[in-house]
Amino acid sequence: MSEDNKSDQPSISPYAAIKIGGFRLLLLGRLFVTISVQIQAITVGWQIYELTKSALALGMIGLSVAIPAIAVSLYAGHVADVANRRLVALCSVISLLVAIGSLAGCTLAIHDASILVPLIFVLIGLSGLARGFYGPPIFGMISEIVPRDLYANAAAWNSITWQGSAVAGPMLGGFLYLYYGAGYTYVFATALLAMASVCFFLIKSTPAPRSGLSSSIGESDERTAALLKEPAGAIANIKEGLAFVFSNQIILGAMAMDLFAVLFGGAVALLPIFTSEIFHLGPEQLGMLRAAPSLGAFLIAMLLTHHPITNNAGRIFLAVVAGFGLCMIAFGLSTNFYLSLALLTLSGILDGVSVYLRSTIYQLLTPDDMKGRVAAVNNIFIGSSNEIGEFESGVACKLLGLVPSVVFGGCMTLLVVLVASFKAPKLRKLNMQDLYQHTQV
Repeated sequence: MSEDNKSDQPSISPYAAIKIGGFRLLLLGRLFVTISVQIQAITVGWQIYELTKSALALGMIGLSVAIPAIAVSLYAGHVADVANRRLVALCSVISLLVAIGSLAGCTLAIHDASILVPLIFVLIGLSGLARGFYGPPIFGMISEIVPRDLYANAAAWNSITWQGSAVAGPMLGGFLYLYYGAGYTYVFATALLAMASVCFFLIKSTPAPRSGLSSSIGESDERTAALLKEPAGAIANIKEGLAFVFSNQIILGAMAMDLFAVLFGGAVALLPIFTSEIFHLGPEQLGMLRAAPSLGAFLIAMLLTHHPITNNAGRIFLAVVAGFGLCMIAFGLSTNFYLSLALLTLSGILDGVSVYLRSTIYQLLTPDDMKGRVAAVNNIFIGSSNEIGEFESGVACKLLGLVPSVVFGGCMTLLVVLVASFKAPKLRKLNMQDLYQHTQV
């Protein structure tokens, strides 16, 4: 880093954000939620494949989660910007607890696949609905708890927590499924959500002033109730959030890159088939494969707390997304379990850098009173890339075959990077230091 950069951005302790009690509770709550959701994902994937033996059915899992989540995301962003964000997050976690708890009950009580499979899809749809309301308030709560100069540090710790739980979740899910079956695995996931609810209940965040929504704490509840009940106010707020995102080339470019790269480049939905038919292994190894990308992302997030990225952030962002596409191509061609495990870990390292950069960009460029709505738009992009990407993988596998579908997806990711490098020059030329200077008050 140059001497100028050092003077512009003072040195920050790698552990600065986690010294804040509210942020620690937020991270712990997210840890429990993410482990639970990861356990649910691996259990549903293996359970549906055992019951149906269908690649298309595996793809439909992602679609069943994505459609409800996307349907409510914009309104959820509006709610997160006018209501108490902690309470919105808490209600969404409790709703998710009910959905996964119902999965446990149905799995333990019903043994007829023709009845159980449709019920599973209905219940994961309800979990998608709850997840649609979960992301926007979480994004806004960070700025209510953490000072602006710690946003990058908070983004790194957020990534560490998310990726660490994403490592533990699939491996734990695979182990529990192997030894205790789907029903009791869902029970464990439900217990984790109960612990997450306690964490969110205990958070005492200090809401940041939200211009145009309330001018004082005394007016907040009355104004919130009016905005929630007034359709015109909700629509106007949603339009304002959309206009902000689509007028900002850096934010829109970063979101679009994630949407299309992971939409085509992800192979997570097909891992049960790779595990069973290519590697001839079981749910325990499936858990290892699903955990590998998160392990890589966890390791790089730990490094980024000590060595944050400031210069050439845009070029680094494009490079790591291109590297992710190359990893997917190599994974599709691999027939060795350990090589595939290594490739997925490397893909996680590259994706972890991407997540870190995107999270910091969104926090720094988004006004506090718009963070719920911007997070909602991002959730639509993320939901589309991850969940609908699973559906795309299932359809592509059905039409092209297992290996060609993954290779095709990786090639499309490289094409997306090429297009973005020309269509979003501000993103390509971005230095993170410029954002800190631009947002200084």
